[in-house]
Amino acid sequence: MCGFAGYYGGLGRAAADDAAGTLKFMSDAIRHRGPDSEGQWVGSDGLCGLSHRRLSIIDLSPAGAQPMLSHRGSLVIAFNGEIYNFEDLRRTIELRRGNVNWRGHSDTEVLLEMIADIGVEQALANVDGMFAFAAYDLNSRSLTLARDAFGEKPLYYGYCGKTFLFGSELKALTAFPGFDAQPDMQALADYFKYAYIPAPASVYRGIFKLLPAHVLTISPDDVAHGRLPEPKPWWDMAAAAISAQNQPYAGTYEDALTDVRSTLTTSARRRLAADVPLGALLSGGIDSSVVTALMQSNGNRPVKTFSIGMDEPGFNEAQHAGAVAAHLGTEHHELILKPQQVQSAIPDIAAIFDEPFADSSQVPTYLVSRMARERVTVALSGDGGDELFAGYNRYFHAPAIWSRLDRVPTSARRAAGTVIASFPPATVDSVVALAGPFAPRELSAGRAGEKLQKLARVISAADVTAYHDNLLAVTADAKSALSIAPVPRNLASRDVTKKHRDFASRAMLVDTANYLPDDVLTKVDRASMAVSLEMRTPFLSRDLFTLAWSLPMNFKAGSGQGKRILRDLLYEMVPRQLVDRPKSGFSIPAGRWLRTGLRDWAESGLSSAALANAEIFNVKEVRRRWDEHLSGRRDHECFLWSVLMYQGWRHATAGNSTTGRNA
Repeated sequence: MCGFAGYYGGLGRAAADDAAGTLKFMSDAIRHRGPDSEGQWVGSDGLCGLSHRRLSIIDLSPAGAQPMLSHRGSLVIAFNGEIYNFEDLRRTIELRRGNVNWRGHSDTEVLLEMIADIGVEQALANVDGMFAFAAYDLNSRSLTLARDAFGEKPLYYGYCGKTFLFGSELKALTAFPGFDAQPDMQALADYFKYAYIPAPASVYRGIFKLLPAHVLTISPDDVAHGRLPEPKPWWDMAAAAISAQNQPYAGTYEDALTDVRSTLTTSARRRLAADVPLGALLSGGIDSSVVTALMQSNGNRPVKTFSIGMDEPGFNEAQHAGAVAAHLGTEHHELILKPQQVQSAIPDIAAIFDEPFADSSQVPTYLVSRMARERVTVALSGDGGDELFAGYNRYFHAPAIWSRLDRVPTSARRAAGTVIASFPPATVDSVVALAGPFAPRELSAGRAGEKLQKLARVISAADVTAYHDNLLAVTADAKSALSIAPVPRNLASRDVTKKHRDFASRAMLVDTANYLPDDVLTKVDRASMAVSLEMRTPFLSRDLFTLAWSLPMNFKAGSGQGKRILRDLLYEMVPRQLVDRPKSGFSIPAGRWLRTGLRDWAESGLSSAALANAEIFNVKEVRRRWDEHLSGRRDHECFLWSVLMYQGWRHATAGNSTTGRNA
């Protein structure tokens, strides 16, 4: 696991004879991604330069150092990630070439030689891994950027003047001399709607995220004319899902359970390869418990597990994780968070994410990663299970709800939404708490008021696409609180959904293509790599993706619950009573804490002066929402957290960017 950065084309304000120094400056900005060693490579003609920071995981010797030159001297690579099936690929290369004088046993060397033999796209078709890389062809003098199938590892790129820049994080690009950091107002409009910036946009105009499963190849002629070629997919997720659905699973449910167990076990076993200590993040939920149980069954010593809890009802899963850990016999470590600990971590959080990012689970993810890094260098997580095995309620409840809502005139639904929204969230929470076991299960986790507020928004939708998009949006009415021109986009209408007729398939694909890489995996990568911890996700293998999409929906969701087949798999290893409970997200009670322990911090970012200084807010409207939230009349948690994370981002980047509306 590592980080890299580089340039292609003229260096502009950076003197050509100081290319190595410029590369070091860029790579030092992402030192946290690879604290063990560093390296630079500059072509003899100065056209391309690569820098690399290394976190040594496999082959700790200098033989795994990067940037790495291929055996035949035609290709050089800077690579971030892991190739889990590199031993199999290594044997394939040996069969093709005969005896190979390997310099070491790193996965980087294997990937590099496979690309040199058969090209980038054909090589990637054979890879099981998480990665981003830059590969420079010394013969054609072309540069290729590539990213893994699900977007586990990040890759940013774009022009700074006449120089094409790229890197694992925006920090590396903004460190380049003369970088002109101009905010993208469309990206910010989208951010305040979804709490993250959907790819391929970034917070800066002209700087992009490479989409998952895409490659971008740029030539000397392109860079000479300032052209930006269109990235091309090396794997088509939507087409793969459709193909799997068109070849439906032919076996019984019991057969499917066996195949899911086998495929997931293979994926987990591959992700255990490491020459450093390894553990798992355990929330006590279905996905992380399955991963931990498989790790434990495939190892010869107790797995080190790590969990985090909140000193708040409805947000503390630590006891559930502890019970699962005790049953499995892991070496378990936990941390219970208080508002003061969250507040102390927030300044670090804003700097970690490079762009405005407002999924409040970023805080516990960072803190549990920091705790885990004290004992391990690699950790496995359960991310991706929801998207592949129908874990979110919207996949199986939303279609039935819409079929009933669609019979009611939109005006009547909007009126009902207004009435529902008028109930103070704090009052709703109190009523549900008093109802105790008689309250609906989905409202009994301490978030009833929040959920009813969202219900009020979604039932007002004019059509099914708007309905779906309201489910995805954390703030449906963010536009009225902003003073910027662009209208937020609609993720539910993206091209990935067009060939799928049923709501559940569209929703799962939209999440796998957007929410998973741009929110979940962004959060996991930045939070873990900030403390030099490598995170691996066994659910994110293309073999498991294909199998999951071939299964009928009733294998994945049934009896009002998602992840049916994963639950049954887990019941074979963990008693049912330890994991059967309402789904609870890995987040903090931000709404409550903004009224109490975080109030002073929040007021510093939400004051009229601070909001006016940002130049993008309707100050009166944001203040109105803050007052409503403080009084408990309305729940504006998500919107207010987005504003505060934006303000934190502005403060963190004040030294190297212009963040006002007129930038």
